[in-house]
Amino acid sequence: MATPPPSADTSNRLAREPSPYLRQHAHNPVDWFPWGAEALAKAKAENKPILLSVGYSACHWCHVMAHESFESPETARVMNEGFINIKVDREERPDLDQLYQGVVQLMGQGGGWPLTVFLTPDLKPFYGGTYFPPQDRYGRPGFPRLLMALRDAWENKQDEVQGQAAQFEEGLGELATYGLEAAPAVLTAADVVGMGQRMAKQVDAVHGGFGGAPKFPNPMNLALMLRAWRRGGGAPLKDAVFLTLERMALGGLYDQLGGGFHRYSVDERWLVPHFEKMLYDNAQLLHLYAQAQQVEPRPLWRKVVEETVAYVRREMTDAGGGFYAAQDADSEGEEGKFFVWRPEEVRAALSEAQAERVLRHFGIKPGGNFEHGATVLEVVVPVSELARERGASEDTVERELAAAKQTLFDVRERRVKPGRDDKLLSGWNGLMIRGLALASRVFGRPEWAKWAADAADFVLEKAWDGARLARSYQEGQARIDGFLEDYGDLASGLTALYQATFDVKYLEAADALVRRAVDLFWDAEKAAYLTAPRGQKDLVVATYGLFDNAFPSGASTLTEAQVELAALTGDKRHLELPERYVARMHDGLVRNAMGYGYLGLAADALLEGAASVTVAGASDDVAPLRAAMDRAFAPTVALAWKAPGQPVPALLQGTFEGREPVKGRGAAYLCRGFVCELPVTEPDVLAQRLAALTGP
Repeated sequence: MATPPPSADTSNRLAREPSPYLRQHAHNPVDWFPWGAEALAKAKAENKPILLSVGYSACHWCHVMAHESFESPETARVMNEGFINIKVDREERPDLDQLYQGVVQLMGQGGGWPLTVFLTPDLKPFYGGTYFPPQDRYGRPGFPRLLMALRDAWENKQDEVQGQAAQFEEGLGELATYGLEAAPAVLTAADVVGMGQRMAKQVDAVHGGFGGAPKFPNPMNLALMLRAWRRGGGAPLKDAVFLTLERMALGGLYDQLGGGFHRYSVDERWLVPHFEKMLYDNAQLLHLYAQAQQVEPRPLWRKVVEETVAYVRREMTDAGGGFYAAQDADSEGEEGKFFVWRPEEVRAALSEAQAERVLRHFGIKPGGNFEHGATVLEVVVPVSELARERGASEDTVERELAAAKQTLFDVRERRVKPGRDDKLLSGWNGLMIRGLALASRVFGRPEWAKWAADAADFVLEKAWDGARLARSYQEGQARIDGFLEDYGDLASGLTALYQATFDVKYLEAADALVRRAVDLFWDAEKAAYLTAPRGQKDLVVATYGLFDNAFPSGASTLTEAQVELAALTGDKRHLELPERYVARMHDGLVRNAMGYGYLGLAADALLEGAASVTVAGASDDVAPLRAAMDRAFAPTVALAWKAPGQPVPALLQGTFEGREPVKGRGAAYLCRGFVCELPVTEPDVLAQRLAALTGP
């Protein structure tokens, strides 16, 4: 039975949706529908266009448009009379978001959120944009005026509208397969170097990061630059990455009191962020800073990793072990209010001496650097300078600052916190599992691997039944069939987790997920992966998982997982599709590395011929070899452990055969292309071999 439209004193249909983003709009006077059969059937029955609004719970400009337009009774009246209004959480339906973001691209605009697209009843777009203000402003039409113009066009010029929709449909089809017509070619180590060097030309030489404002972390592209440096691309590549990591960690993009990274900076120097914190950003940055520690250990890298893990554990971890999706930018109706400080607030919390040090360290001054005289914390005066001025040791000043920061953190905890999106997304959990697993190895923190395992156990129990992976788990319910990114991200995370725990059940789950993903998403004709399961009924154009954006394409993470599985299991069949897919994407990778950063990482690992190190021997005997492996920057080499006296799992039979301790000593077997070198027993020798492993 159809749900009646909302009245002024009732909630609308979105109140019954589990998505926090949809529920944020539950009391709008707009007659909102969630995406589904009821809304789509109503649009056809009444021959009304669809107003599709896509966003996510932590999106600041989504909140702005909601307050300005969707809470306005007059604007809602125009929406309700002329359109079927549908709200979509882009984190629940990334396929719809990807598809209709293409409309804005075809119109020559930058994409983003909120995404506002107008569709015919048969789901063909005919107009779109992102944020629209309530009156003409910022070079954009006012939303009410736009609504009336589009309603008039639909009612009086429908042939023209349908013609426009047909053009958009054709354009979306071309966008969806862009790059798949290029001739396949074999990627080389020189290609990887060239990709990294072209990226380096876009790095801001003063502040790090790519280009100017706004500035995003882009962790996968920075990671690819480190791969290019490893393959002989030159010191400037590493220096550009380290400059970026340092400036991000000292700037306002990083939460100087609570740890973790905000989504992006509105300026070129990482000072003022959009304050939302996304799980996928922190997962990828955690992994990247752990790799930086392998390349060149620094106290700053350790500090960032430890504090980011603490943030995720404190704010983003469910009681069942899974990881939440996001934390909002706004609290009490103001962006960033939870995070910013004024001098008087610092002085009220600390002693006079402490306050002066903190004010100087973080550059907190009257007038501030943000709205309403507030200050976003950044490291302005480093510890070394404060210590020199006082004639004290850096360790002493560091301890004093840590105590003061803890006091300020405790005060901040009593403020109204930003909202949190508590849905647990399978793919994003996979990314955090991957980051935690590597960090646990690099920093010798087994409890971090345990937390990653808790998340993996949660997702595998609640969202995976051996044949179907659910996208989202919330309020005790697994919902929405998983997309390519869910299978790829989770499989990649599980292969990383095996290498931190050596529990074969995670490798077995990754193997099963990869095989199921191929069944659901691989398009043999195009030699590419669909974003949504084959035959998805509510997509006007089939979409392919090609580009890596703020988070990686599922095709990229799935390719990474397949290469890792080939290395760990010795099953060459896992390399068949990665070789075909990377060859298919060669032209795009080489020409536009910034758009395929994560695929570049997977392709780089493929160059090594599924490289692995298997350590054989008792735990204590192989500990030095494992430590050498964990310290080495060898991102294309997978790690397995064969413990004596343990039954060999079927999945690892081929890998473990013939790999035994040498004369009672733990031994390491380095293998490439399924051919192994002679075993080594000395950690230094293993480290040397790993360092020399930079190309086929």
